[in-house]
Amino acid sequence: MSNQLEALRQHSAVVADTGDFEAMRTFRPTDATTNPSLILKAVQKSEYRPLLDRVARDHAGASTAERMDRLLVAFGQAILDIVPGRVSTEVDARLSFDTRATIERARAIMALYAAAGIPRERVLIKIASTWEGIQAARVLQSEGVRCNMTLLFSLEQAVACAEAQAQLISPFVGRIYDWHKKNQGAAWDEAAHAGGADPGVQSVARVYHYFKSRDISTEIMGASFRNIGQILALAGCDLLTISPELLASLQSTEGDAPRRLMPDAATPPAPIDTSEAAFRFQLNEDAMATEKLAEGIRVFVADARKLDQLIVGQNTR
Repeated sequence: MSNQLEALRQHSAVVADTGDFEAMRTFRPTDATTNPSLILKAVQKSEYRPLLDRVARDHAGASTAERMDRLLVAFGQAILDIVPGRVSTEVDARLSFDTRATIERARAIMALYAAAGIPRERVLIKIASTWEGIQAARVLQSEGVRCNMTLLFSLEQAVACAEAQAQLISPFVGRIYDWHKKNQGAAWDEAAHAGGADPGVQSVARVYHYFKSRDISTEIMGASFRNIGQILALAGCDLLTISPELLASLQSTEGDAPRRLMPDAATPPAPIDTSEAAFRFQLNEDAMATEKLAEGIRVFVADARKLDQLIVGQNTR
């Protein structure tokens, strides 16, 4: 009998949500995703510190922002030597509300990949799914730069990203689950919210059925998982990006992973207004999405600042 990881690959592309190269070699994902938090975690390990040292040494005269991008691209290059598909590299979250700056930073990252001989189709630029980030993605996609829209918590965000022709969206299953669990407090019933009843799973399923019923080509990648049940409940989603810990659990568990999501012939749901005013109002109406988007940006910014400190510190050694 095969294990659940191999069974899952029959229905969804498996993506590694890590900056750990050895984990990628072990679990053989199709793609890999990174973010400032994952890179910060990786460079504090002795085996990855040489990447930070090399960037600091070879580009000592560059700005901190440029050295940050060079570090991210150095990780991306190493990842692409391991995975057969794509790597996602994130634009600094401090630019989440600045369309022009996001576009310029994304172009700079892509130029670094191009200089390293990496084909642009192997790189996804990660951008927070704010209104400003989505407009940046619209411009970048028109230039042939593929975008992965992250920190996505609502159908309205997803549809706006698709309207901007984003290559891929990453709805955050676990953070949606976290919010609802915390919001209900003592009234939360874990068993009643497992599997397909999980609010994070339900959110991704709504996006999936909206996109498939309307033949929207933007790829859907479930992300931010807290447990195996959430992953298995989304078997059939285009892609699933999974941490090494959960990949290991899937690999060590014998059994099937039957497909749960699949296109159907149901009547498409009513279209969603993606004008700026409607987007901002609908997001504001959704307390969970509003709070988790803001919190996610703050967390990524905090880790980006810690990376800045490490980079600057290398030059003072």
